Amino acid sequence: MLWEVALQNLTSPPVLAFALGLVAVAIKSDLRLPEAVYQALSIYLLLGIGIKGGVALSQSTPDEIWLPILGALGLGVVIPWLAFQVLGLTTKLDQINRGAIAAHYGSTSLVTFTAALIFLDAQQIFVEGYVTTLLAILEIPGIIVGLMLASRGLGRSVNWGESLREVLTARSIVLLAGGLALGLVTGTAGYARIEPFFGALFTGVLTLFLLEMGIVAGRRIPDIKSAGIGLVGFSLGFPLLAGSLGVLTGHLTGMGLGGSAVLGVLTASASYIAAPAAVRLALPEASPGIYLTASLGITFPFNLIVGIPLLVSLSGLMEGLGL
Repeated sequence: MLWEVALQNLTSPPVLAFALGLVAVAIKSDLRLPEAVYQALSIYLLLGIGIKGGVALSQSTPDEIWLPILGALGLGVVIPWLAFQVLGLTTKLDQINRGAIAAHYGSTSLVTFTAALIFLDAQQIFVEGYVTTLLAILEIPGIIVGLMLASRGLGRSVNWGESLREVLTARSIVLLAGGLALGLVTGTAGYARIEPFFGALFTGVLTLFLLEMGIVAGRRIPDIKSAGIGLVGFSLGFPLLAGSLGVLTGHLTGMGLGGSAVLGVLTASASYIAAPAAVRLALPEASPGIYLTASLGITFPFNLIVGIPLLVSLSGLMEGLGL
């Protein structure tokens, strides 16, 4: 059953488009989306997810969401701390680079989240609409905790005001939070008027976006050779550990199979949009080649191809056990 689910994920248009991007880099093609198109696609995805999440949130009650929100906040603190400790055991990286990587793995990947939603929809598995709220919540604390852990290895103080401003005003946060507010205010009736744009076209836009992400990730693959076996092992193994904690937390806080799987995917993912911007500002001493290779070159394709079906299957197993 797991292999059938994994095969279905591998043959979905978004994942195949990602693979095409990898192939394009391997054969040294000049294929690349124009920067303006790439930016437009990312804005569309962020705003669309936020709006749909806001509409679903307008139909939820406080009793449904307060425990999952608390669980997400807890994971936002525990995951980066755990990543920092595991990196200390598996690599010889200093505190600054360990903290930088922890900030990336404590935060989330919008595209991995979106791919999980489409995968679950194809499986006809229900997902609570408020999971987008959990995405927005998880985006911030992981970065802050990672920066705090890294700051202990600095010989200077961190400009926390500027760093927090960078995190809170990042495009991903503004569009997600703004979309949530729009969806919450307009509700189902308002969304019906824009559904043809943000509904029917969504998978097609994601497919184009993942084509570009395949190209970007493909250009990071050569860096894996210099990353070291410990970092490669972390980038493959830690997402499964963090994702399992996310799935378990989802079930313990009352979420169903689909919602718990998505929370697992969120905690298994690593940021390559919001976190790099904040880390570059607060931790210029950290090496982008290390944290981008780990998050984008290794973990992102691993989750897209293997992690999502594994975590969905784990969620189904936990549901069967009555968790």
